[in-house]
Amino acid sequence: MPDEMRFLERMHQDLREVRWAEPAELRERGTRRRRRAVVGSAVAVLMVAAASVVVTRDLAEPPPAVPLAAPTTSVPSAEIPRDAMVQPGDLPVETGPPLGQSGLGEPVQIDHVLLACHQEQGRSAYWETSRYSRSQTLLRAPAERLPAEEVFSQAVYRLAPQVVDRIFTRIDALLAPCANWRSSGSMLWDEQVVAAEADHRWEVTARDFVGDQSMVIQHSVTEIRNLETGESRKPGQLDRTAVVRVGDLVTVMGLGRDGTERELRRLATVAADRLCVAANPPC
Repeated sequence: MPDEMRFLERMHQDLREVRWAEPAELRERGTRRRRRAVVGSAVAVLMVAAASVVVTRDLAEPPPAVPLAAPTTSVPSAEIPRDAMVQPGDLPVETGPPLGQSGLGEPVQIDHVLLACHQEQGRSAYWETSRYSRSQTLLRAPAERLPAEEVFSQAVYRLAPQVVDRIFTRIDALLAPCANWRSSGSMLWDEQVVAAEADHRWEVTARDFVGDQSMVIQHSVTEIRNLETGESRKPGQLDRTAVVRVGDLVTVMGLGRDGTERELRRLATVAADRLCVAANPPC
């Protein structure tokens, strides 16, 4: 019961803060919360520690920012309408109203830990920059004895032509050096902070199944080791992200701890259909 109360207190605090957060900060907090729910506190602390390397350091040599162009005549506005997002009714569970923001010039973020992998290897790492963006997080509707946990997160980005043409090539370039990566740092192990390391793996499990381009990226933590005792564990964590392009729009989506790849691909198809009317050119 004390652990549940602490969880609820943290969740209530998140809900008070998320409405005022910047879009990038909202997505980062959603990513950390999803990882904690799936892996447990031990692995999550290590992964967040690795991700903080990216958050607190400048990204290496990003391309020049693309100026915001005037809206084309193909769509009524370059901003991303709320109707272009996955709706609460598209999910198989009841959720509360979406928590989200819209923004200008936001980075197209896929996975903070992926950039940490590049930084540790001394490689150039950056996110492409969008023209317009809209993000949302959907929480399970509160029920008796069950907290309002995250079940779905999504960000939609409108990109300049030269950026959208290379976005999937850039994602593949980011994934290749991190197919297998070992991170190290401090983590919580049986209620004690210890030096530890974890083995990460990234792979694309599906491609071009919907939209103009699409992929499902699977990030797994296959083993964690306590460097002070030599003990190892196999958490078997899987974190999946779907990326779909329709015209000049790209959406990045993830599910909560109970999500499956089949369900993520279904929602990716729903997302592609909803993006059609807002894409340039429209479907």
